[in-house]
Amino acid sequence: MFKGSNVALITPFKEDKLDDSTYIKLIHFHIKNGTDGLVPAGTTGESPTLSHQEHERVIELCVKESNGKIPVFAGTGSNSTEEAISLTIHAEKKGADGALIVTPYYNKPTQEGLYQHYKAINDKCGIPILIYNIPSRSVIDMTVDTMARLYELKNIIGVKDATGDLNRVDQSLKKMGKNFLQLTGNDDNALEFNKRGGAGAISVTANIAPKLCSDFQRYSIMNDSDSQKKADELNKILEPVHHSMFVESNPSPVKYAAKLLGLCDDQVRLPLVKITDPTKDIVKKALVSAKLL
Repeated sequence: MFKGSNVALITPFKEDKLDDSTYIKLIHFHIKNGTDGLVPAGTTGESPTLSHQEHERVIELCVKESNGKIPVFAGTGSNSTEEAISLTIHAEKKGADGALIVTPYYNKPTQEGLYQHYKAINDKCGIPILIYNIPSRSVIDMTVDTMARLYELKNIIGVKDATGDLNRVDQSLKKMGKNFLQLTGNDDNALEFNKRGGAGAISVTANIAPKLCSDFQRYSIMNDSDSQKKADELNKILEPVHHSMFVESNPSPVKYAAKLLGLCDDQVRLPLVKITDPTKDIVKKALVSAKLL
């Protein structure tokens, strides 16, 4: 249900307010250009600085506008278990196909704490849950053994792996089997990730290159030599773009790229700031090299 190229949707702002009309246009832009799934209110959607009302609003809009055409996995994580439960229940009520739930940041729970956090959410909802493991932002790293325990629960279906460690794909495959859904959160390792048994990505780059990303994902999960060759070619085209998206803190670079492409403004919320001129040059060159600009 949730494989291939899934976009970690940016949240457009206008005068520091949620820009509903532009957000709706972005959703239809992705449906038109072959994106396989939508992920609103994640890291790239600036969830840490969205108000509770805004957080619920972007999920609601995404579900409504996608209208069942492509799945929506709503970002409903929090370092507060109670808040994560509340956001997940809301997403389920609004019709989201699943929830992407980040490991609790700042609190630094133990592996048992992580298990109990996700179990508490699992027990209160009835939609599929993807674990979002991103130690670089959350400080803590969920082990494969803890994921295996969680996979025994009714709603836990897989992981968005943003560890950057490709060995995790092999370890998870061995421990949980091929039905445990593995999506990379790192655009730059998507090719090798899929070769090892991954099923796709939750992508930042897909915000600005949805067709390239969806074509790449489609070819990369095929086993024939022609498809693998096409995946390699598309990966080479996308590499400079992937790199440029993380020269400064995400989502500032991708919002600037979106502005260049006429998709939305590049406003971000403090403590994030707009990218510097040298980074702007890197982003522009990457877009030109991929023939996006």
